[in-house]
Amino acid sequence: MIHIGQLKLPLNHAKEDIIKKVCQKLRVSPSDIQTFEIAKQSIDARKKGQIQYIYAVNLVLAKKIKLTGKHPDISVTEQRKYQMPIFGSGKLRNSPVIIGTGPAGLFCAYLLALNGYCPRIFERGKMIEQRQKDVEAFWESGVLNPESNVQFGEGGAGTFSDGKLNTAVKDKYGRNRFVLETFVSFGAPEDILYVNKPHIGTDILKNVVRRMREKIQELGGEFYFNSCVTDIQTEWGRVNGITVNHQTAYPADLVIFAGGHSARDTFLLLAKKQFPMEAKSFAVGFRVEHPQDMIQMAQYETTDRTYLPAADYKVTYHAPGGRSVYSFCMCPGGYVVNASSEAEKTVVNGMSYRKRDSRNANSAVIVSVTPDDFSGDDVLAGMRFQQKLERTAYQLGKGKIPQQLLGDFESNKISESYGDFRGCEKGQTVFADLRSILPEELNTAFCEGMHGFASRIKGFDRPDTILSAVESRTSSPVRILRDETFESSVRGFYPCGEGAGYAGGITSAAMDGMKTAEAVMKKYIPQREIRNGR
Repeated sequence: MIHIGQLKLPLNHAKEDIIKKVCQKLRVSPSDIQTFEIAKQSIDARKKGQIQYIYAVNLVLAKKIKLTGKHPDISVTEQRKYQMPIFGSGKLRNSPVIIGTGPAGLFCAYLLALNGYCPRIFERGKMIEQRQKDVEAFWESGVLNPESNVQFGEGGAGTFSDGKLNTAVKDKYGRNRFVLETFVSFGAPEDILYVNKPHIGTDILKNVVRRMREKIQELGGEFYFNSCVTDIQTEWGRVNGITVNHQTAYPADLVIFAGGHSARDTFLLLAKKQFPMEAKSFAVGFRVEHPQDMIQMAQYETTDRTYLPAADYKVTYHAPGGRSVYSFCMCPGGYVVNASSEAEKTVVNGMSYRKRDSRNANSAVIVSVTPDDFSGDDVLAGMRFQQKLERTAYQLGKGKIPQQLLGDFESNKISESYGDFRGCEKGQTVFADLRSILPEELNTAFCEGMHGFASRIKGFDRPDTILSAVESRTSSPVRILRDETFESSVRGFYPCGEGAGYAGGITSAAMDGMKTAEAVMKKYIPQREIRNGR
């Protein structure tokens, strides 16, 4: 396979133009190309008047050609394909139990189901079709269903987000590609395989999740919705069962916890039962909104989106006090959403549809916090810190999203009206004093960061920037400890994904779910083989 990089094309190009450029470089004709695929697409916007698309492609030719060293961007390559592990020899008496249907749980279940392990997947919330109705009803009425919301239900918290699939995880085994190809096979757009910052969009992702569930069921997996795991039984240092909804018991000699960063009652259960855990650092702050046209001008010096995607950004700042301030989960052309999941606690997140065509851009601007910021030695002190912020946000907004303009936030006065633009939100909003939510040290670092970012993105600190509170669930406040085989010291218990403290987004969580499934497969033979008497 031949790999060609650094193919530069103008904004208004077609796929045929890429092939034409490839043929010119290799001195071949289009009929000589047997297979052709785009490996990477990115945008070079360093020269604002000469913005270009840059491609890398892979192809196979019908004839052999001699490659010289004159073109360093041309090479022979072999695409690494993901390989399933060799099965172990241990026997499970019961099918593996998976707690949670977020990316980690789904991909763990998918891999196990593909290989005949017949997993049982327990989800406290509802399947996606019903969950969608509950979420929309909450945004409209403000009446929360604590078990079916933006955080809980089939697909996990990532379903009501931008559906971003970029990750910084190093991947030499092909897991990242496997995740993307799996999404495409279940209905995601094919361009997620090659665009520099792939995203699906919540409108498409919910259907992808449903089709994954249907395939897992077809392969022998079982789903239990409206089924919150309220106890995990152990004996002699090993898991031997679970209880669902405080009443129904299921035997289990292998439990995979993929519950997500908001499974606080499960964290309490695990701490009470002395599963090894530790507090970890995370970050808190606010959602910030700007007009999308402002971000387009800052990044591209044009608001014309005929050939350009909705512009995004990623900014970081190191405050004089030593804290990091940075953007997180940036949603171009998106919405700020009320993402609450607990009574009398308000939390926000960002969401985009596939087209990313709302008026505004939003991102979390967050400030790092460490276990040193939490009072007490309790392993769940970080969780309680998050809850305190969310409780204050709820009290300020009475369940609505509390908002304040940046200029008023710095002047410590409640906003009375919006500036030159209005917000794009899912859920009701109200003006309030956001300065009273975070500790003042974090407020100071936040403001310093906003002004620091303005040196890179003109207008980032404009006084009418809309702030929404509170962004508190950027990652899990705990890490549930596991060894190199992905197993807890409580044998048979496998913590994985974002909730367990081992991932930070859809793709990394999915990959961690795959790694956990691999660990199980390396140790045990499939249930299908046991049932067939092998």
